[in-house]
Amino acid sequence: MNNGTVRAVNRLTTRWAAQAPAPDSGTVFAASGVWPLLALLADGAGGPARAELAEALDIPAEAAAGAARELLDALGRVRGLRAATGLWTRAEVPLEESWSAKLPAGARGTLSGVPVADAKVLDAWAQERTGGLIEHVPVSWPEDTRLVLASALALRVRWVEPFQEAPVTVAEGPWARRLLRRLSRTTRSLDAVRVAHGPGGAVTVLEVAGTEDVDVHLLLGEPGTSPVAVLETGLTAVTGAVPSLPGSELPDGSPGPGLTTRTVDSPFPVDLLQVRAVAFSLFAEHDLLDRAPLFGLDTARDENFEHFPGVSSEPLAIGSARQSAMARFHATGFEAAAVTGLAARPGGSAPGRVRHRVRRAELRFDRPFGFLAVHRDSRLVLAAGWVTDPETAVEGGRTGGARRPVPRSR
Repeated sequence: MNNGTVRAVNRLTTRWAAQAPAPDSGTVFAASGVWPLLALLADGAGGPARAELAEALDIPAEAAAGAARELLDALGRVRGLRAATGLWTRAEVPLEESWSAKLPAGARGTLSGVPVADAKVLDAWAQERTGGLIEHVPVSWPEDTRLVLASALALRVRWVEPFQEAPVTVAEGPWARRLLRRLSRTTRSLDAVRVAHGPGGAVTVLEVAGTEDVDVHLLLGEPGTSPVAVLETGLTAVTGAVPSLPGSELPDGSPGPGLTTRTVDSPFPVDLLQVRAVAFSLFAEHDLLDRAPLFGLDTARDENFEHFPGVSSEPLAIGSARQSAMARFHATGFEAAAVTGLAARPGGSAPGRVRHRVRRAELRFDRPFGFLAVHRDSRLVLAAGWVTDPETAVEGGRTGGARRPVPRSR
């Protein structure tokens, strides 16, 4: 992947993380699904809308379409990740060939102007492209909708070293007395855990390696540290922007939140890292126009002006910009998906004889924490989120998952 584009997408993730999570609620979001759509719009935008989109993208508008195509092509080659785009327009909307020719390969369709019928077509596309992880394209459907530009990302990762699952009651903290789906594993590499420091204090970063091209990093800050501070410090650590100390170099004691380390006697010359995490399942919907300046869409939503002369000779304004996202962390792997839609409208072992001194580390996630799904080679953050409500172990083997919002009316 192009390093400049990766940095630009990650900067959008960082800015979104600064606004997205509330301390008492979980969320998941994917700037990697929004950025290419904004870039394609920027290529066809004019006036103040073009300048605002370029600022949000962190790249010049004239380079945006090419960068979007390269990014989507690169995402399509990431093992475990499916990426797709789609464009649907009303038949009477003329598209500028110079703009449409730069679009990445993807679905093309015609809007009928009947909201229920058009929603059904696009929802089927979202379900197929995400393997059922997301069931709809999250745009509002006024009858004067002229154009819909959408992206779909679906990530499925299997752990190199799976967890063991068991129901466990947490003894203290915000999840005290809750019976949770505890995920446990012991590995031989202390360096899967690192400790980074940011303005909000220390953050413990656990890398859970996938068999494909993506790893998931769990982020635990000190009690009371805001989600924004934890996510921002984690982002800088996993992308290499700031140094962090690996587990093998950490001192004995409590060098990071939730982490204890010690040197012990053992019959085997093997260091061990014991992790106690929790299963979680999240679903979130984001109205990007609620944060229009963040995404460069403040001017573009004004229906009184023409903002995209390079897209169509018909005056267009952004009428809807939304993302639906989900994430699921379980014993054998991780799944995440995001569908983004922009719509335009007018205008351990047994003890034995001691022979070796070894390190032991234990890490527990017993309170809210963050996570990042990161492409291993490029360090592109594919999805990010904050966990406040882990899955509950229920008698009979069933589990409590994320509470999905009530579907909104079309």
